[in-house]
Amino acid sequence: MHHLVKPGFIRQRLPWRHARQAWATAVVLVFPLASLVSGFGIGLAGFLLLFSAACWWRDAWAALRASWPLVRWVLLAFLLHLVWTLWLAVGMGRERGFNALDGPLRMCLACSAMLAVQVARPALRALWLGAAGGALLGLGFVAWQRLALGVERPGGLLNPITFGDLSLCLALLALAGMIHIGLDGTSGRRSAIAHWIMALGIVAGLAASLLTGSRGGWLALPAAFLLLARRRALLPRRLALGVPLLACALALAAYALPQSGVRARVATGASDVRLYLAGSPVPTSIGVRLALWRAGLRLAAEHPWTGLDTPAYKRRMHAWVAAGELSPAVFAPPEPPHLHNDALQALVTRGMPGLCAWGGILLAPFLFFRARLMHAGAGAGAGADGSRRAAALAGMLVVLAYAAFGLSEVIFWSMKASLFYALMVFLLMGWCLAGDDGRPLQ
Repeated sequence: MHHLVKPGFIRQRLPWRHARQAWATAVVLVFPLASLVSGFGIGLAGFLLLFSAACWWRDAWAALRASWPLVRWVLLAFLLHLVWTLWLAVGMGRERGFNALDGPLRMCLACSAMLAVQVARPALRALWLGAAGGALLGLGFVAWQRLALGVERPGGLLNPITFGDLSLCLALLALAGMIHIGLDGTSGRRSAIAHWIMALGIVAGLAASLLTGSRGGWLALPAAFLLLARRRALLPRRLALGVPLLACALALAAYALPQSGVRARVATGASDVRLYLAGSPVPTSIGVRLALWRAGLRLAAEHPWTGLDTPAYKRRMHAWVAAGELSPAVFAPPEPPHLHNDALQALVTRGMPGLCAWGGILLAPFLFFRARLMHAGAGAGAGADGSRRAAALAGMLVVLAYAAFGLSEVIFWSMKASLFYALMVFLLMGWCLAGDDGRPLQ
């Protein structure tokens, strides 16, 4: 394989490579581990990875130059997302324009995670263990809130929907870790323990999502299972059959247990649909979403290129309510902060270019991971090729999950969820690009 840099360029410049690897491994482990149970875990991990890449800037710059042909479209997609938001803030003089820059800027800076992985080569298993451990901690948190404190819809320190979505993400990462461990070809007590930790992480992530009462996030599971079915050559047979069955069994068990709150949420959803179809003016979760989506499409038709910022489009919607053209249910307390659909939110607030920019930060990483998965081949799972395949598969699962979350929620409205996505994408890209000898791959 042809390389873009001289052999061993990182090894020649890293006299403390083992210390760097240990440091990066610790940060990678703590990132998902603390993501659900602390208010600072995700942001702290982003800062530490940025700080690390800055300290190692010579090797990070060399890694970026070497891998640029492979990563340029992903980086340009995140940059376009930032540039268009900046233009709307400065060029259009929006009321809260500069506040909207924080998310896109921090997501762009998250590319430092990719460079830190390429330079320091942290252990990929640390990410799997962190994801499984984070799911277990998250389950303990929301179970305590639900069963001990009686919180109807627990969400830890986050919004219940965001907490449930991130829990599902951690479950999918634990699944990718289980696949990696299962195909690694090694045996022994440590591998068996890691395998069971991954299994517990999958169960915990799914259970934590169920306890939050989040329904829309589970749309990610059919997409994930379809992807895994298309890549069934990478899956041990027991996983291909066992994981979908486990998800169904867990959902049925949670439905049967009244204390979980799942049965009540299902009943509420069915009632919402019946009331909406009957034309009832009573505000319901589903009815409000449908009314918001209709209003959003109307707003997009009026301002297709630059859209309106949130205060402006809410004033327009209030005018429609006053004129009797829109149901007042859309502003029933608590007033929805957004339109409950990522694509529609991007279209209404940032116009067609903003919609394309939002689509780019999903599509470009997905195509990158798909290409790296195909490039790694479908042979044995051991070694660097196995790690690259596992990282690419995990990246595709994360992107698909976020796309599914956005069908009924504006997942990128949350700063923590936005940064979690960007950091996880760039971390996994780093492992996809790391070669056997520490060099970036072409």
